[in-house]
Amino acid sequence: MAQVINMPRLSDTMEEGVVAKWLVNIGDEIKEGDIIAEIETDKATMEFESFYEGTLLHIGINEGETAAVDTLLAIIGEKDEDISSLINHESKANGQLDLVDQIKETEKEEATIEVKDEKIPKTNTFQVINMPRLSDTMEEGVVAKWLVNVGDDVNEGDIIAEIETDKATMEFESFYEGTLLHIGINEGETAAVDTLLAIIGEKGADFQSEIENLEKKETQAVNSDENKSVEKETIDKQSDKDLKSEISNERILASPLAKKMAKEKNIDLKSVKGSGDNGRITKNDIENHIPNVNKPIISSSTENKVVNVVSGNESFEDIENSQMRKAIARRLKDSKFTAPHYYLNVEFNMDNAIAFRQQYNTLPDTKISFNDIVVKACAIALKQHPRVNSQWFEDKMRLNYHVHIGVAVGVPDGLVVPVVKFANEKSLTEIGFEVKDYANKSKEKKLKPDEMEGSTFTVSNLGMFGIQEFTSIINQPNSAILSVGSIVKKPVIKEDKVQIGNTMKLTLACDHRTVDGVTGSLFLETLKGYIENPVTMLV
Repeated sequence: MAQVINMPRLSDTMEEGVVAKWLVNIGDEIKEGDIIAEIETDKATMEFESFYEGTLLHIGINEGETAAVDTLLAIIGEKDEDISSLINHESKANGQLDLVDQIKETEKEEATIEVKDEKIPKTNTFQVINMPRLSDTMEEGVVAKWLVNVGDDVNEGDIIAEIETDKATMEFESFYEGTLLHIGINEGETAAVDTLLAIIGEKGADFQSEIENLEKKETQAVNSDENKSVEKETIDKQSDKDLKSEISNERILASPLAKKMAKEKNIDLKSVKGSGDNGRITKNDIENHIPNVNKPIISSSTENKVVNVVSGNESFEDIENSQMRKAIARRLKDSKFTAPHYYLNVEFNMDNAIAFRQQYNTLPDTKISFNDIVVKACAIALKQHPRVNSQWFEDKMRLNYHVHIGVAVGVPDGLVVPVVKFANEKSLTEIGFEVKDYANKSKEKKLKPDEMEGSTFTVSNLGMFGIQEFTSIINQPNSAILSVGSIVKKPVIKEDKVQIGNTMKLTLACDHRTVDGVTGSLFLETLKGYIENPVTMLV
């Protein structure tokens, strides 16, 4: 079935975008995740990937053209599929908007002319809102809280829900005006990106057919997955036939997560009573479901048997994985098993850095940390070694001449990496203030998506916890990550004499596809010069 792709909102302030370049042509086969276009927003030109598979059937916005968010961008579907109704529907919707704009303009120019209601055709329109992709790594989200109820009037720009992503809990605003007609994902439920979240439109609008169409697609997807698993396993043909018969005779309303959990637990959805809208089965219904199981017959010999057990009880607690933990697991696994890691270990003398920091912090309203010194030193060194500041693609290597340094910050749920952009152009004081601000936002879950995207290099510091040396997993698509240990006071040799000095160990993890051993070593040599003599960074 054909999928309509609209102009995406790629930044929180974006209202319209320009198609800078199409990377595919009509008739081309597209896979999920393929980059199909470059879109210029109010902040940057960004690559736009497809969330669907199929053939590119229609292009709605040509290269160089500007269009508002949610304007028809493209249609992807099966080859030779009839999409005329979809194109006509989009044209009609745009025509209605043009009509409203014309009426508003007429009211401004000729205040004496009355526009009668009957001249504007009333349409039974509504807008489907799907679970948004609120971060570059988000695959599913949790509705933490609904701020509106079914029946409430919603204005464009109103905050309607709080959504928990893999990185933070974020406010989600409506891009449409109307009445909230339907809620597709209840509070606490998890759903994949692009799952039906809500429907907003005119009161009395007939949206049930749209819900049925979406559920039909969902059922087809589930059936497709089941057919794939049948190829791998031998199952009872008769029971499979009965199951299909049951599904065809009665449609069951259930959230995607509820269906997945029921399948994993071998629970028949027909035996579960739904607590959601219109009897919709939710995650909680599956978790609280008590199956009817016949009590096993225990023989007298079993009852009288003495079993020796050790004293003491095993205990544990199952904690449901948060979106953040799932994202960390997925991204780090992909990095570790995709990028060939190797590690370079060094130890720097920190005596001059300690003296420099003490003197620098005597300036009014100034307080920098050793980590700020490391970030600044890395930024300057990366300008001289762009290969360490690079990214790997299957067909090319991208050398970044701008320096955006990600700083790993631990939070209760896991880890986030806010980004200090153009770090080489910022002073130590500016870097210190920005890192501290990001750390506070991280703990309060107030980081914005654009504050966590675009890093070209990452610094991870565990020195404040007394960790002297460790290795990190590369934060892809970066080519390297620097692990920073604690400053240790110990005997060192200076001018052929044993003296007490301060040292710090660092480990550079490199992706061997982009950074060879010599390249990484030369970068560390440059970095050593700046960290051991920080005053040179001010020249």
